[in-house]
Amino acid sequence: MKIESLLSAGCIALDLELETKNQVIDKMLSIVSGHAGIRDALRLRDDVLRREQEMSTGIGKKIALPHAKTPAVSQPVLALATLKQELNFDSIDNEPVRIIFLLATPETMLAEHLKLLGRITRLAGRADFRERLIASKSPSEVLDLFREEEKDFPQI
Repeated sequence: MKIESLLSAGCIALDLELETKNQVIDKMLSIVSGHAGIRDALRLRDDVLRREQEMSTGIGKKIALPHAKTPAVSQPVLALATLKQELNFDSIDNEPVRIIFLLATPETMLAEHLKLLGRITRLAGRADFRERLIASKSPSEVLDLFREEEKDFPQI
């Protein structure tokens, strides 16, 4: 399972203009609202927000990764957004974010959940990748970027 195989053009939003962490999370949830893997959108929202309250998912390097292991989904659900302006996300490095990934996986997929979090962190942790992601002008360009970067990665 590669990121580019989980991510679809409909779950990518570029250059969003949002002002708060809650707006970002709500927007990310609305982006995936029509995903076939979502069983219960309200439960998904509650689980993502609960996880965020435990500890910020602003992981540093201008990236936020709200996520949840939840019975609200039947398969992994992934969305990506970039922001027009940096936004405070209570990140661990105290820096604002520009790139947001939303990941939700079934509770039974703990190993895959952790591997996907690791793969996202590994890719997005590279400055050149983040720059190219922020500069992307279309969802297809984002998907091409992931396809190119993951071509030598093993399946999860």
